[in-house]
Amino acid sequence: MTPKNIPNRERLIFAMDVADPQAARQLVEQLGDAVVFYKLGLELFMSGGYFELLDWMVARGKKIFVDLKFFDVPATVAAAVRQLRNRGVTFATIHGNQAIMEAAAAAKGDVKILAVTVLTSLDRGDLDDLGFTVDVEKLVLSRARRALEAGCDGVVSSGLEAPMLREFIDHRLLVVTPGIRPVENKPVDDQKRTVDVAQAFANGADYIVVGRPIRDAADPRAAAEAIQQTIAQSFAGARA
Repeated sequence: MTPKNIPNRERLIFAMDVADPQAARQLVEQLGDAVVFYKLGLELFMSGGYFELLDWMVARGKKIFVDLKFFDVPATVAAAVRQLRNRGVTFATIHGNQAIMEAAAAAKGDVKILAVTVLTSLDRGDLDDLGFTVDVEKLVLSRARRALEAGCDGVVSSGLEAPMLREFIDHRLLVVTPGIRPVENKPVDDQKRTVDVAQAFANGADYIVVGRPIRDAADPRAAAEAIQQTIAQSFAGARA
C-alpha cells in the first residue's frame, strides 16, 4: 500500500457529476463531513457557475479536483492551468503528449497536475479502435513514466494497473483511481476496468474517485460513510 501520509478521509474523492451548481450545493450539504474531497468535471463546467461553486466549496473547507482534462496546444494548456492557481484547487487533470504535460507542470504553481493514462471506460477493443496496438498495461506504464519525467505530480489510472505502477515507478507518483465499484460491478454503466475500494488501496492507489455508487444511493451520506469505514479498515490493517 502507499506509504504517503494522506489523511484517510481525504482519500475518498466524490465525483460531483450532477446537472447544475444548485444540485451540487445540495449534495455537499447532504454529505456533510462524510466527504472532504470533490471532483468537479465537464458536466458542471458546461452548466455555468463552475468557479462560483468551486469558491463556495473551498470556503467550506472542501478540497477540489478540477477534472477538465486539458488537451490543446501546450501554450493554451499552460494558460488554462495558470487560471487555477491560488484559488484552493488541489488537483487538475491534463491529457496529451510530452510537450503538453511539460507545459502544464511548468505552469502549475500550487496545483498538483495529474496526467490521464488510459480512461477506465476503455478496454482492449476500444484501444484497437483508436489505433493503439500496445497492451493497456504497457500504455499506462509508458504514459506514467513520461508524466513523472515531465514534472507532473501523478496520474489517473485504473486500480488494475496500480500494482504495476508501484513496481516500476517510485512512490513520488500520486495514483488516483476512478472506476471504483464498492460491490461487484455489473456491466450496466460505462466503466470497464474497475476494482473495489479495498483492492484499489491494496494495489497501491493513493486516492479513489467514486461517483454513482454514492450519488445514486438511497442515502448518499451513508454510502460515503461506508466507503470511509472501508478505507479506515484498509489502512488500519496495513499498519497492524
